[in-house]
Amino acid sequence: METVLVEDVLHRFLLERAGVRGVLVRLGAAWREVAGRADYSPALRTLLGESLAASALLTGNIKLQGSLSIELKSSGPLRLLFAECSDQGRLRGLARSEGVLPAPLELEALPDAVMAITIGHAERGQRYQGLVDLRHAQLGGALEGYFTQSEQLPARILLAADGEHAVGLMLQRLPGEGGRDGVQDEDAWPRIGHLVDTLGKQEMLATAPEELLYRLFHDESVRLFDPRSLAFGCSCTRERVESMLRSLGRAEVEAALEAREGEIEVTCEFCAQRYTFDRIDAEHLLSHSSVSAPGTAQ
Repeated sequence: METVLVEDVLHRFLLERAGVRGVLVRLGAAWREVAGRADYSPALRTLLGESLAASALLTGNIKLQGSLSIELKSSGPLRLLFAECSDQGRLRGLARSEGVLPAPLELEALPDAVMAITIGHAERGQRYQGLVDLRHAQLGGALEGYFTQSEQLPARILLAADGEHAVGLMLQRLPGEGGRDGVQDEDAWPRIGHLVDTLGKQEMLATAPEELLYRLFHDESVRLFDPRSLAFGCSCTRERVESMLRSLGRAEVEAALEAREGEIEVTCEFCAQRYTFDRIDAEHLLSHSSVSAPGTAQ
């Protein structure tokens, strides 16, 4: 097979003999852009990388308008983790922690932890949100449970990340499928599971996508679809920052101007883009507060 894209790419594929569909994501420069924006501990960096790969992975078999995000909050040292992939293949993410994080970082051990998957277009009011059961130590296992519960379809999800790459592999049995030449093959899904169980994290991280699929599934008639490129990208805009300031109200905006010697500066936490507003800018956006609905800076 001729390899064209080896990183920052999403591959959809079909295992025709087994009746199984799959998605493989391999991130390189996009992940390093996210990872390099803060001094993350190794455990937190790994979880953020896996979450970023997963956010892209989950877009592989859905019709997406807007973005898909994975958000985790807890009352423990890991305060927030956020990873997002847009319908244009643009990725962004961040994490916040306080104090010393446990290593390994196990989801089921995080106090008061809540994880949500949000799909849709927030500005258009078209959103679907589902909660992920966190009775699993690893993110892959938690997401497998989410798919079993929400779609009643079994899924296998493997995730791996280090300082250079973040990789995700997802497999799902097609409804009513799992046969060879039209004959139902009850062994198909367990057989694929056994093949996946032989794959280690280091092999995932070190192997190019097409080579990895060939190693695992060369007997299963792999059919690859056109790859989709991925890249780091942020959805922040000046208009969204203005909308956020309007939502604060005139009193808070004027107080911020007074405290900061007549200028407000907002910096995006994802991409470090800076937006500045003087008194004239602030008066203009406040005088048009009835035109735009409140939003968010990010």
